[in-house]
Amino acid sequence: MTGPATTAVGPTLAQRWRGLRWVLLAIAVVVGVAALSTYLTAPRPGGRLEAGSTSPEGARALVTLLRDRGVDVIEAATIDDVERAARPDTLLVVAQTWHLYGDELLGRLAEVPGDRLLVEPASDTREQLAPGVRRGESTQWGGLTPDCDLREATRAGTVQFQGADTFTAAGDTPVIRCYDGVLVRYTEDGRTVTVVGSSFFMMNGGLLDEGNAALAMNLAGTHPRVIWYAPQRSEEGGDDGGASVLDLIPIQVSWVVWQLVVAVVLLALWKGRRIGPLVAERLPVVVRASETVEGRGRLYRSRRARDRAAESLRAATLHRMVPRLGLGPTAPPPAVAQAVAARCNLSAEAVSHTLYGPAPATDTDLVNLARELDDMERLVAQS
Repeated sequence: MTGPATTAVGPTLAQRWRGLRWVLLAIAVVVGVAALSTYLTAPRPGGRLEAGSTSPEGARALVTLLRDRGVDVIEAATIDDVERAARPDTLLVVAQTWHLYGDELLGRLAEVPGDRLLVEPASDTREQLAPGVRRGESTQWGGLTPDCDLREATRAGTVQFQGADTFTAAGDTPVIRCYDGVLVRYTEDGRTVTVVGSSFFMMNGGLLDEGNAALAMNLAGTHPRVIWYAPQRSEEGGDDGGASVLDLIPIQVSWVVWQLVVAVVLLALWKGRRIGPLVAERLPVVVRASETVEGRGRLYRSRRARDRAAESLRAATLHRMVPRLGLGPTAPPPAVAQAVAARCNLSAEAVSHTLYGPAPATDTDLVNLARELDDMERLVAQS
């Protein structure tokens, strides 16, 4: 006799979710910890001469040294910040960037009170903020000695500029020239203006060469209050220079996230694979349950496996009786024997011998054990 049968292959959706939810939770925790630690420890590239930038062209090292020395360094992001913080006793450090341009912006900077330190200024910046000097020749020398009487330069000694512009006096104003004109200083209308034709000695990448750190500290640390202005966005033409959320995420975090996404996808494919869909196939033979029992019994008899047969009968009886007794699958044998004895009006010793006793010695004993188990199960079911 033949008939169709449906074979279920693969776990159900609920089983799959129960197996994966803890894995997904662990992955989420790992992603969160990795992203947080990477963000906190990642360098801040920033822009050229930006006070908080840790890139080779940034100025965070110099700003940190100044603050450790007791100098109040104010990081000004806009011209409005400069105007609010400026006082007659402050030093305004203006670092030339691509966003420092425009007559209006430079004109407002020229009205700011206090001394000035111009770092590698462009022509328009120099004309507006340091009109007492004009540009000279450029130099490619790696190291220069001061050759002047300026205290800040003589204390620093030889400095590595790695290419710089030089400056000379534009009129009759007396100008102090150091390092062959790379560093000039003059005083006009009670204001001291210092112009440097190179920014390398102030950057993170060049601060450790020769006397670079000493010169940078001597020039920027002469006042107790310093305004650091290295604009990183344009303030003219309506460009607000705002950064999106993605721009604020360090590149290291992006790489970690993408790697974890790939790992999660591969894990999902591995855990979620199936041998195949549910199929209905026609079995060549349908075997009755009674025939299966008889076949197994013949195998036990041919091998004289009375112990295995008795163990199988007792285990099946206990599996069906224990729930009716209100006991769990891990109930100890004495508790089961007491519960069965109470239901069947039998002695606990007899019940324990039947359910947990030794293996039958003969086939007749095995048949008697099967009858006793059947009677005991019937009494429990009827009680």
